[in-house]
Amino acid sequence: MARVISDACISCGACSSTCPVDAISQGDTQYVIDADTCIDCGACEAGCPVGAIAEG
Repeated sequence: MARVISDACISCGACSSTCPVDAISQGDTQYVIDADTCIDCGACEAGCPVGAIAEG
């Protein structure tokens, strides 16, 4: 199951730069993860400085 980004996201972009398959992009109000592209590796979760990413 793909990771999801919560409302705690501060739009810093740290997660996007850690994603090996470029599944994360800037959305309207925060970063979002494309569930179809996400390989559920957890790199983004480990790279988020505010803990806004978790398993969906």
